[in-house]
Amino acid sequence: MMATAPAPEILADHRGRPRAVRDMPLTYQQARLGMAFHEAGHAVLAMAYGMTVHSSEVTAWEPAEGRWAVTGNTKWQGNNTPPWHFAAMCAGGQVAHVDYLMTYGLWTPERALACDADHDREQAIDILTAHGMRISADGVPEGGKSWAMVRGMARRKVAHLWREIRTVAHAMDEDTKLTGNDIAALTGLAHALTVREVAA
Repeated sequence: MMATAPAPEILADHRGRPRAVRDMPLTYQQARLGMAFHEAGHAVLAMAYGMTVHSSEVTAWEPAEGRWAVTGNTKWQGNNTPPWHFAAMCAGGQVAHVDYLMTYGLWTPERALACDADHDREQAIDILTAHGMRISADGVPEGGKSWAMVRGMARRKVAHLWREIRTVAHAMDEDTKLTGNDIAALTGLAHALTVREVAA
């Protein structure tokens, strides 16, 4: 665990704004592993959808004596990924995080709510909108999908790839940061070549 907070850009969303901070009533180790599942959900779905994963990591620090905070970051490249696959990858972190709580006997409504990742949803909405696709957090737009529908797509993919997500999450919890090549070796998933880097 780092003694100081990471650089502001690590704690920012895709627009450069600070990401929301939520209290997760768990022990440090449980919360850290949960964040590893969140990032593993992004990374494994990205790779399964043919995206390049540069790295995926968990970052923990001590904001005050006796307190801790944890976040994560997955750097990827789209490679002409179909828009709804990209959106499902964005939702995959939250879905995997909630599934971790359920699988490990830690689920409560409050903890599940704390898994909500507004920055992932907003990134999916912004990028799909820029490509002429309609997606909404509040309902089903004409000719598009709701965020609940996107989470449903992600839920099916996370269930199908749960073994790979679990393997990556435990390795990330142990090693803090994994490269795309590490993830490909752990999962047997194909790893695409890269052109440019983005973070989720």
